[in-house]
Amino acid sequence: MGFYEEFFENAAGKNLNELLKLRTELSKKYKLKGLPNLIRLFSKANNEQRRNLKDIKIKPMRSLSGVTPIAIMTKPGKCPRQAKCIYCPGGLNSYFGNVPKSYTGNEPASLRAKRNYYDAVLQIFNRLENYVLLNHNIGKCDVIIMGGTFTNFPKKYKDEFVKNIYFAFNTFSELFFVNGEINFEKFYKFFELGMDFKSKERIKKVKRNVKEAFLLKKKIFDKRKQLKKEQKKPFWKSLQGKLKKEQKKNENSNVRCIGLTIETRPDCCSLEKCNEMLEYGVTRVELGIQSVYDSQLRKVKRGHLNKESIEAIKRLKNLGFKINLHYMPGLPGWNIKKDLLGLKKLFSDERYKPDMLKIYPCLVMPGTPLYEDYKKGKFTPMRLNEAAEVISEFKSDIPKYARIMRIQRDISKGITDGVNRTNLRQYVSLLMKTKKIKCNCIRCREIKNEEIKNPEMNVLEYNASSGKEFFISVDANDKLIGFCRLRFVNESLRKEINTDSGIIRELHVYGKSVKIGEKGEVQHHGFGKMLVKKAEEICLRNGKKKILVISGIGVKGYYRKLGYKDDGVYMSKML
Repeated sequence: MGFYEEFFENAAGKNLNELLKLRTELSKKYKLKGLPNLIRLFSKANNEQRRNLKDIKIKPMRSLSGVTPIAIMTKPGKCPRQAKCIYCPGGLNSYFGNVPKSYTGNEPASLRAKRNYYDAVLQIFNRLENYVLLNHNIGKCDVIIMGGTFTNFPKKYKDEFVKNIYFAFNTFSELFFVNGEINFEKFYKFFELGMDFKSKERIKKVKRNVKEAFLLKKKIFDKRKQLKKEQKKPFWKSLQGKLKKEQKKNENSNVRCIGLTIETRPDCCSLEKCNEMLEYGVTRVELGIQSVYDSQLRKVKRGHLNKESIEAIKRLKNLGFKINLHYMPGLPGWNIKKDLLGLKKLFSDERYKPDMLKIYPCLVMPGTPLYEDYKKGKFTPMRLNEAAEVISEFKSDIPKYARIMRIQRDISKGITDGVNRTNLRQYVSLLMKTKKIKCNCIRCREIKNEEIKNPEMNVLEYNASSGKEFFISVDANDKLIGFCRLRFVNESLRKEINTDSGIIRELHVYGKSVKIGEKGEVQHHGFGKMLVKKAEEICLRNGKKKILVISGIGVKGYYRKLGYKDDGVYMSKML
């Protein structure tokens, strides 16, 4: 018996620490030169052995919020003509080469995108492969499309990119799942896991395997003649189905897209663009407003003012989207007091009140007009201690309905000056501890591995963007188990929605992600149904006749079980 045979024979029933101890003991016994990497070790397991390890998660934090996040990038492109932001790196023919706008090409997501030719299918296959190797459940995937202003791309490109997202999930499911379980032997063979993951040779082989798999799928549908006519096109383009067909298939896939997020600007968020996003299955919009001060927006040549930001936020909320604002402290004209008041205004002014927030202190990046001002002494950036001071003070005022997603860009290379630490959140946390500041945001309160005791339901009601919001939550021991966002709109922007209806903009239950249909420590215990029922009760109490849900494509089946029916791009129920 060798190292691997003995390891898997004794691995069943052990937790991660016990597995690591077993690995060390056996490495000494068999006199290995080093400890085998857990990912490579797991890749030696057959289907039965892998099932014995299903509860062992490598990097468990990645799916601890109940879903599996997947970030992909569009190809390098241009911003709208009016946008000439003086702080923004990247783009076509930039200092960093041809890279997605606002990135340097050195970020993990950028590197993955470039390695996969900025193709949606290859990027998603790459991420799903990684998650399977990390032993995470991939049944519920939350996708974000990064790389600039998505709504500004040509419609043909957007249509194709989004179609390929659903196509990739559906094809991955068809290739590797048998009776709802991953066939690891097929998976290992397909991805050539004996090779170095980052080698050019392996990437070419994986691309070849993807192509062969899609050709096989095409033969099953008996479309060889069509393939010959379109053989000059890239294989994934000639094999994709129409958007609606792939979306419908994804509703019952083993790998479902339960949420789709795009990044855009307030001035690229017209009603026409919003309706387009709804057709794509978008459920969340990340909106770069950057500042609440028009003077700063003019100085940085942003191309829009706060009037456009406020209008876009209202429009998006009234269509049911979740809103994640991007805000940039430290822009030209900054000072600590001004930036702190600006951040606080996001939640004191009813015209903003986002559901989520990303805080990105302004950086001085080479190749930008701001860099030239910096060299001439015309601009002094906000640095680490100042950023930590502003954000820590601001955290004490964040309401319970909001979530702080990030407080620093994922840029670690190429920064000339500014906050050059990617662990800014750690500095903020230490400062908050010193000042005895407590944050009530969703991220700081969400339940992780804590035991649930005496859960109770709470409703926080507030006005926002000319409408009324209800943040319905299930809490236990000051920890958030799950929540539902319900909105009463003040205008009808689509035939499905009117002022006699309420719309559920978000439903989320925390706890580590588990397979669809299985119970976890928090998930699939009925908390979601409780929240939806409470939302329906609130609608009835307020004289609403109908309740709608902006649902991710992969979650539509869940709402059908609760009595909801397809209603245009939404799900709805008459009350």
